[in-house]
Parts: sequence; structure tokens; C-alpha cells
Amino acid sequence: MTSGSLSRSGLILLVTTLLTLVVAVIASGYVAPERWRDFSIAVCAYLAAGTVARYGLVILQMQQRHKTYAMMEGLRALLQLVFPISIMLMKSDSFLAISLASSLGMLTAGLAAGFAAATKVVPGPARFTHREFFYLGIPIVAVALVGFGLANMERVFLKFYHGASAVALFAAVYALARQPVDFVANALNMGAFPEIVGRFDEDGGPAAAALLTQFLALIFTFSLPIAALLAALGHDIAELLLPKSYDGPFNLLFGVIAGSVVCINLADIVYSTVVLAHKKAWLFVISKLFGSAAAILLCFLLIPNLAETGAVMALAGGAVANLLVCMIISERLTPVPLPWRTLAISLAVSTMMGIVSSFVSHKLADINVAPRLALAGSAAVFIFIAANALCYPKQTRSVMRRFAATCGVLQ
Repeated sequence: MTSGSLSRSGLILLVTTLLTLVVAVIASGYVAPERWRDFSIAVCAYLAAGTVARYGLVILQMQQRHKTYAMMEGLRALLQLVFPISIMLMKSDSFLAISLASSLGMLTAGLAAGFAAATKVVPGPARFTHREFFYLGIPIVAVALVGFGLANMERVFLKFYHGASAVALFAAVYALARQPVDFVANALNMGAFPEIVGRFDEDGGPAAAALLTQFLALIFTFSLPIAALLAALGHDIAELLLPKSYDGPFNLLFGVIAGSVVCINLADIVYSTVVLAHKKAWLFVISKLFGSAAAILLCFLLIPNLAETGAVMALAGGAVANLLVCMIISERLTPVPLPWRTLAISLAVSTMMGIVSSFVSHKLADINVAPRLALAGSAAVFIFIAANALCYPKQTRSVMRRFAATCGVLQ
């Protein structure tokens, strides 16, 4: 990462972000005309803070500084939780104040990430021309535009047919169901992308595909049990965290959203990496186009009568369509073998975890929701650890040895 490359990319980022802010201000008048000023300020602050944060984090990722990256992501998540809660505790019920507090948390973490990344920047001229930057970046912008329908149009249709309250319920459940699955995916993607692209450039497609198969196994092992837990305990999670006025089939909503996010992560982390390794980013547009088209069509068909349930089904349909098309494109470039044994084990373990946690929650329905969730979750975690220890004894012994060695160092 040379200083010249970062300066050039930073200048491009500055200009494109300014253009984005102009678009956001204009679009706010159509999205929220009743409070255009507050909405446009909130969106622009979010975009500006996100630009700073993503720039610093991407540099850390490219420098392969995984621990620092993880610390900065953790700091961002913490500040984006603490700052808005602090505003709420000050008895402020302003949407704008809470949104600005969240953006401030992201901006603070982004500045910290930028300063951390700057310490390892190598002086030197830019290694890429403006044309090369745009050749890489424009397809990704196009993918973002085409993919808007995949994970955003549900809210637009919900507001049009059922009002802001339906959007609030869907958005709240989506945020709660998405974060645990994305937590695992982001941890894997943090080192996966640069490592796989490097493996592809140095050793060829088969070597990169073998590594991607391992990442597939990790996603199956950790993401599917999380999705099963969310599906089994969605009602309890909603009872604990959402307002009492919110009502709906929460187990279904949590489960379908979590499954959809798993599909999106499989497409973005595994199969899209193959496309990027081949330097054919324009192929992204095809998979996102199919995903968005499927989601929008399902929104038309399902949301008018099914409201939030229809929205999550539309999201799931778009996510599956996007994944299937992305798999087909990836298969034609560099086939990635599926870890069938790991997939079967993960499905079996996830099913057992869901059944046990649901049973415990049902039996303890008379006690407070917090201890009920803790006990149901603990039972599921015990099954996860025991089942994986039986199915993967070598890996379990390796993890235990590392843990023992780490404890010895700490002592």
C-alpha cells in the first residue's frame, strides 16, 4: 500500500462521495418528504462517516493486519451501540439525534482505523492509474445500484402498502437477525478475500478453490446453527428487545431473514471472490440483477396481502436467486467443490440445536425472558460443542491445544 496509491484512491473517493451526498439530498425529498431536512442530514452524515470508516478498514484489510482490523470493527460496533443509547438516556426522542450519534460512532472508529493504517503505509508513487481504479470501481457501483432491490425494496413496498409501522417492525427484526450471521461472515471475510486472491494469482484456480471450500465449510459450521437458533428463539428475542406494541410471527421472520443472509454471504464471500479473482467484476451485475428482479417481483405478489411475512419471503427469494446465478457464473470460471459432509453435519447439528432450544424455551415459558433465553441458548451451545467435537476430533484437539498454550502464555 503506497502513499501515492492511497492519495489517488482517496481523491477519487472524495469526489464520488460528494456526488453521492448531492444524490442523497435530492432523493430524501422523495423518500421522506414530510421531514426532508432531518432525513437528508441523517443520511449525509451516515454516508460521510461510512466513507471514512470503510476507507480505513479496507486499507487495514489489504495490509493483512487482521487483529487491528478486528479491533477497529469491534470499536465501531461498540461506539455505534453506546453513543445512540447515551442519547436515549438523555431523554432525547429525536430520530436525527440518535442517527447522528450512530454516525459519530462510525466516524470515530473510522478515524482510529485510518491512523492505525497510516503507520504501515509505504512511501512511493501510485501503483494504479485513474483508469485502472475506475475499471475496478465502476462495476462495483453498478452492482450496488442493480442490487438495491435485493435487500432494500421490501421497505419501500411495506411503506407504500402498510405504512411506517410495518417498515419499523421489518427493519428491527432484520437488524437483529442479520447481525449474528454477519458477525461470523465478516470475521471470515476479513482475511479470506486478500488471501484467496493472492492464492489465485500465485498458485492458480484449483488452489484458490480448495481454500474456498474450507471457507464454505466454516460458514456452514457456524452460520447455519446461528440461523437455527434465531428461528427457534425469535419470539423470545423480540420479547426481550422490541417494544411490546410490535407483534408478528417472529420465529418465522427471524428464521427466514437469517437464512437469507446466509445465502447472501455465501454469494458475496465465496462465489463472488472467484469472479473478482478472475478480474471480471462486471459479471456481478448479472447475479445481482436476477436477485433484485426476483425480490421485486415477489414484493409485488406477496407484500400487499402478507405484509412483513411477504417481505421476508421476497428477501429470501431474491437471496436464493442471487446465490444460484452467482454459483453458476463461478462454476464456469473456477469450480468450487462443496463440502457435502460438513454441510450434512451442520444441518443435523442445527436441527438438533433448534429443537432443543425451542423445547427449553417452551418448558420455561413462565419465567422471565432473559434467563429463559440464556438457558435455551446454553443448551443449544452445549449441543453445538459436543456434536462438533464428536464429528471433528482432530480439529477439536488442535483447538484445545491452542487454547491451553494461550492460557499458559497469559499465566
